[in-house]
Amino acid sequence: MKLLLDTHVFLWLNHDPERLSNTVKDLCNSGAHEFYLSMASPWEMQIKCQLDKLSLAMPLEELVQKNTQENNIHLLPIELSHISNLAQLPPHHKDPFDRLIISQAIMRA
Repeated sequence: MKLLLDTHVFLWLNHDPERLSNTVKDLCNSGAHEFYLSMASPWEMQIKCQLDKLSLAMPLEELVQKNTQENNIHLLPIELSHISNLAQLPPHHKDPFDRLIISQAIMRA
């Protein structure tokens, strides 16, 4: 199964794994799934770091590269079709990064 990680899940995997549910831990440890990280997530993390709302143990680029190499997490680029698809989403989610990740998940399903 292909799984697109939310920004918080990515951060918790790296810095606070006890915050993950048992289901997510089991999925991550099974070795049977492909994991993706939207480019929206590093973008969101960079903004939060600059606003002093997030502190990382290592530089953002290094964190992402470490995960792509060591944990085989694939980066999912943002495409124009993902942005266009935002018009189809109901207004349940106000966060623009979450909306983009949802759009990517729907289109990649």
